[in-house]
Amino acid sequence: MDWISPRKLRKLGILNMNRRNVDYIARYNERASYPLVDNKLKTKLAVSEYGVKTPELLQVVRQQHEISHFREMAEGLAGFAIKPAKGSGGKGITVITGRDGDDYVKASGARISVAMLERHLTNILAGLYSLAGTPDVAIVEDLVQSTPSLARYSFQGVPDIRIIIFQGYPVMAMLRLATKDSDGKANLHQGAVGVGLDVGTGRSLNAVQFNRPITLHPDTGLALENIQIESWEDMLEMASRCYEATGLGYMGVDLVVDTQKGPLLLELNARPGLAIQMANGEGLLPRLRNIEGLKRPHFSPRERVQYAMGAFGKL
Repeated sequence: MDWISPRKLRKLGILNMNRRNVDYIARYNERASYPLVDNKLKTKLAVSEYGVKTPELLQVVRQQHEISHFREMAEGLAGFAIKPAKGSGGKGITVITGRDGDDYVKASGARISVAMLERHLTNILAGLYSLAGTPDVAIVEDLVQSTPSLARYSFQGVPDIRIIIFQGYPVMAMLRLATKDSDGKANLHQGAVGVGLDVGTGRSLNAVQFNRPITLHPDTGLALENIQIESWEDMLEMASRCYEATGLGYMGVDLVVDTQKGPLLLELNARPGLAIQMANGEGLLPRLRNIEGLKRPHFSPRERVQYAMGAFGKL
């Protein structure tokens, strides 16, 4: 185990959990806005008014008797995603990528019957995956088809991009790639790969898995250098617009790039994790203080993005 002193961490500008919670989440996030980002259905409705696209909504299951309609709706679909509206950390999300006779095929390749999917919907309604264990709502979305240029780096699951937005400015970003360890999910705590992205260009900087530096994806074997995110400035602007949509001063914006529809918002997080600093090899604090020190903040998303690309770009 390699250890680093608190003094060295402070020198690197690393934001720790206590400071994040007190100085940024508690200070800049209004409690009244939390239900908006903690509920994926409310998020979809709110951001749509600000030109932020999300995966197409196929069905909302609010009551047990509505589950019977799911079987009819899904009959003609080859792929879709079932999500708990109030879930977190990817819990309860089931992604279907194909059919095998009467069974559906999950992203991991496992087969699952429609009866098992209906049981999963029941568990979602009961609150098995909700943040506080309270009754929930299930949403069924169209399947995201990741662009081949990014999909090739990920193991089974769809790669996504996390952007930290502070006061409407994109201050740090990373690409998250699914692995065998993460069971096809882009969750760093479960073993996904985090690839730091240059805010100025959208190009990869360095990569980590389980907080350890790596240069190759553990499953695909592909080098993680020189990855370029398409439509990068548009993605930053989309993430920046979520500030107006929610009023949250500090949040994580998770995006994907669909091969047909371009950048899409997956979800918002009012308590984004700190591993993004490891993926970037740099602390968040200097960038957050840069924004706090602005005497004349930029009011439009495009202006904020252009400032951030110039101030935080490294390549």
